[in-house]
Amino acid sequence: MASQNSFDISTGADLQEVDNAVNQATKEIAQRYDFKGSKAAIAFDRAAPALTLTADDDFKMKALFDVLQAKLIKRGVAVKNLELGPITPAASDTVRREIKIVQGLPTETARAIVKAIKDQKFKKVQGAIQGDEVRVSAPSRDELQQVISFLKTQDFGVELRFGNYRG
Repeated sequence: MASQNSFDISTGADLQEVDNAVNQATKEIAQRYDFKGSKAAIAFDRAAPALTLTADDDFKMKALFDVLQAKLIKRGVAVKNLELGPITPAASDTVRREIKIVQGLPTETARAIVKAIKDQKFKKVQGAIQGDEVRVSAPSRDELQQVISFLKTQDFGVELRFGNYRG
């Protein structure tokens, strides 16, 4: 019997890098002329993983998000994993936006990945959902490489990470 090779597909952001990006963005906002005297702020809730942006108006909110997004990209955090909430009015004439950070594949996305693998009809390749990740196994490493190449061309709404490669 041939041994099974496998790898795991997961997603998620390095929360320490998110924290670093928030700190850098906060420093830049404090120094920028267009934010002087404004109530712009970024709060990071590590437990939820979520960000809360507060600004004076929609225009400043867009500028605040642009600064944060640039810092996240620079630190290697996938912006695809951010779920943007609506801009809502907040206390004392400010606006607020909640941004959730996706950690782990949502069930619907995991099902879509498994379905995409099955629809491609790879020989002897199996996809199985295990919690918040997908394990793909096959007798041949070459087939696993083909699956990875195929999945990199697809868009599932989150950044895919391939790891735990076992032979």
